[in-house]
Amino acid sequence: MSAKTPGPLPRVTGVVLAGGLGRRMGGVDKGLQLLDGRPMVAQVVERLAPQVDELLINANRNAGQYAEFGHRVIPDAIEGFAGPLAGLERGLAEATTALVVTVPCDSPFLPPDLVARLRAALFEQEADLAVASARGRQQPVFSLCHRRLHAGLRAYLAGGGRKIDHWYSDLRLAEVAFDDQPEAFDNINTADELSDAQRRRASARP
Repeated sequence: MSAKTPGPLPRVTGVVLAGGLGRRMGGVDKGLQLLDGRPMVAQVVERLAPQVDELLINANRNAGQYAEFGHRVIPDAIEGFAGPLAGLERGLAEATTALVVTVPCDSPFLPPDLVARLRAALFEQEADLAVASARGRQQPVFSLCHRRLHAGLRAYLAGGGRKIDHWYSDLRLAEVAFDDQPEAFDNINTADELSDAQRRRASARP
């Protein structure tokens, strides 16, 4: 624990971002697509839930199906499928904790130590936002931030802003390298990528 975080570590709300249109996968709800016979979002939830104190699912379609995974479902407040920042905005608005972490619903391999490493960097570097990176690239949808950023994000979205990296360009950023497990950030955007992931799962079985 950093000397800058005396006492108990701040609690974290996890937000699974499942509010997109899945255009690259033919318009289907990506989180509900099956990988190894189970919805991808179920596998994301299983990996993230042990790392957080509260978990929310941001979804704009099929709310009943998402609710079956046992966590509260929160739709965007902005109409028109405005992207992951709209999901983060809802997470910051609805969270009961001081910190909020986001992950996408199409990344079922996310690191089991994602939150611990992001939270450590956030406080050690006295940052507003901690973002994962792998293979030399930032992974902005894998981020942890202070809930106090909500008002600024809401204003950014109200002004028409939609790009994550543009929004956080004026914030104090801690970048956390996960070069020890870059494959953890492989996401599944297309039907071909889903088939490839399924083949890899099958070949890895004993």
